[in-house]
Amino acid sequence: MVLGPWDPGPYWFARFALLKGVGVVYLLAFLVAARQFRPLAGEDGLLPLGDYVDHSRFRDSPSLFHFLDDDTAVAAAGWTGVALSVLAVVGVPAVFGVVGHAVVWTALWVLYLSFVNAGQRFYGFGWESMLLESGFLAIFLGPVTVAAPVAVTWLFRWVLFRNMFGAGLIKLRGDDCWRDLTCLDYHYETQPMPNPVSWFAHHLSDRVHRVGVAVNHVAELAIPFLYFAPQPFAAVAGVATVLFQAWLMVTGNFAWLNALTLVLAFSTFSDPLVAGVLPVDVPTAAVASLPVSFQVAGWLVVAVVVALSYYPVKNMVSSEQAMNAVFDPLHLVNTYGAFGSITRTRYEIIVEGTDDATVGPDTEWKPYAFPGKPDDPERRPPQVAPYHHRLGWQLWFAAMSPSPRRHPWFVNLLAKLLDGDDGVESLLREDPFPDDPPEHVRAVRYRYEFTTPEERSETGCWWNRERVGTYFGPVSRDDDRFRRTLRRLGWDAPEREESDRRETSAAE
Repeated sequence: MVLGPWDPGPYWFARFALLKGVGVVYLLAFLVAARQFRPLAGEDGLLPLGDYVDHSRFRDSPSLFHFLDDDTAVAAAGWTGVALSVLAVVGVPAVFGVVGHAVVWTALWVLYLSFVNAGQRFYGFGWESMLLESGFLAIFLGPVTVAAPVAVTWLFRWVLFRNMFGAGLIKLRGDDCWRDLTCLDYHYETQPMPNPVSWFAHHLSDRVHRVGVAVNHVAELAIPFLYFAPQPFAAVAGVATVLFQAWLMVTGNFAWLNALTLVLAFSTFSDPLVAGVLPVDVPTAAVASLPVSFQVAGWLVVAVVVALSYYPVKNMVSSEQAMNAVFDPLHLVNTYGAFGSITRTRYEIIVEGTDDATVGPDTEWKPYAFPGKPDDPERRPPQVAPYHHRLGWQLWFAAMSPSPRRHPWFVNLLAKLLDGDDGVESLLREDPFPDDPPEHVRAVRYRYEFTTPEERSETGCWWNRERVGTYFGPVSRDDDRFRRTLRRLGWDAPEREESDRRETSAAE
């Protein structure tokens, strides 16, 4: 097939890869929601679901949980999403044609939109919006039994472009170290969740770090324009993006940000190019034509995306560029950008408890361990991505401040640890009080640094740490000041329930 200068396709392979990839990311996202949403933002979560329902309007933040705001509905939605994601990855919707495809992918999008809008701070990440935007476009890709719509496939390139170019722009505007090429001197050590390779990457030479920042600028500021170039340039840009994202996956834990970006890069691969390079059988001759109604729907989506792109583009070119901004309640067309600034010093919050009824100088404190998060200096940084440990990420943000003033959910976390809350305990890697909750808890703030190769060889430790202060506490459940704080925040649920019972008995 002779292609025109702007590569009109066909895109059977690209569509196949996009559907499989987005489906797998949906599966991960729903697994995270099914396992973590209830203790984080459910009925009695760290940020209770009722607060979201009471303080938001459906039109501004649509979610099924406006109507079903209990943990039973949360669990049903999460595990339904898991089941539908498996069906999507396996390809079952294609058996039922265009309608079956549209129904399953629409259900996935509606369910995940419900989690994102109701998840509050714990779902305030750019990759949530990118998954919703990609999942919405997937509705209009059609099943693999019909021809892939060229226009919709190109919309995935538009998502990819905004993600990559937005990240490049916000880096140049956000921090001097991106301009003087020194950001990688800090990034591998201070990123939210380092992985096993981060230690080794941190100890690469300064020259390698400078080259790495320069490569980052090329990957995010120059290569994205080639996504819209004729073949083979578009595909070369796609391959470069795949390699770049693979390096980020190898050296860090960024949930599914890199995995989804890598998937989006497959939209740059046209069938003739794939067939000429890879041993892949592209059955373009065996697929049916797109139904006219589906073609019309696809072009309507193109029109909607073009119209809604005004604000994201305006944001990108603005000197006041916002990072990971959403401009419509459905997350249809968003702006992206990560790591506009790099932290120079790593702080960590270590939460500890004790069985002692009275706290004193000789009190023995036992630390709680959270998955993915640095704690024990001897523990190797784990590889957890593309799975997303949401509480660990928020603890990273919280540790940047010397107190939880800007993170009031942290107070509720301590209260639930004192209560021995099963939901919060399910988020832990290790609970030092498996039988009965502690009498007191506290939070201590540390400065962490990677050990040098010599130190690690001698001690076996991956981290050095130094205590820099007390973040909160020590407190007990009977601490009057602590109880007043909880009441002020509206989170002292057991006492409220007891008060309600007393009032009911008096009325009776």
